[in-house]
Amino acid sequence: MAMTIAVLGVDLGKNVCSLVGVDSSGTVVLRRRVKRETLIGLAAKLPPCVVAMEACCGAHHVGRVFAAHGHEIRLMSPEYVRPYVKAQKNDERDAEAIAEAATRPTMRFVELKSQDQLDMQTLRRARDRLVGERTALINQTRAILLERGVVVAKGRRKLEEALAALIDERGGADLSPRVVALIADARAMGGTQPADRRVRRRVRRLGEGE
Repeated sequence: MAMTIAVLGVDLGKNVCSLVGVDSSGTVVLRRRVKRETLIGLAAKLPPCVVAMEACCGAHHVGRVFAAHGHEIRLMSPEYVRPYVKAQKNDERDAEAIAEAATRPTMRFVELKSQDQLDMQTLRRARDRLVGERTALINQTRAILLERGVVVAKGRRKLEEALAALIDERGGADLSPRVVALIADARAMGGTQPADRRVRRRVRRLGEGE
């Protein structure tokens, strides 16, 4: 039966994946639910075919495994697959919709990313997260100071200058010990430190195997 599969639609789950295989005429010849480990093992056993998935978490890894065994990988944005889901949504219908969408001549596919490309994407996301955390800390610190009558202009550098004057030079004399400790924690967490520098340090540690 596997020999007739032209397109294998895979709906990826964290532990269990739904598979729908269709032949060259579009007829469904396989419906199966398998564990992710079984899916990886299937890559070597299945004759070369088109393997279609939504470009979601884990898809690039599974795609590289199947590609290494001669399969053609087609990744698609979930929003492009959604119109092909028939009736009520479930994992099996999702897999069938993925298989059908992969055969559409106008479908736009996502490029299969290498490990290095995924690493760079992850680092960019990490940087965005750090920038968001830094901005939240800066805003919180400015609000804490404002409630105590200390007005600080916008900007990381302005805040660092104000903290240097309040805490480093005057020892936090104008603030309570609790607030001084709270601000010290915020500074230690990198709230007034450039996110790019923090990312570079972390990347360097990763490169050194720490």
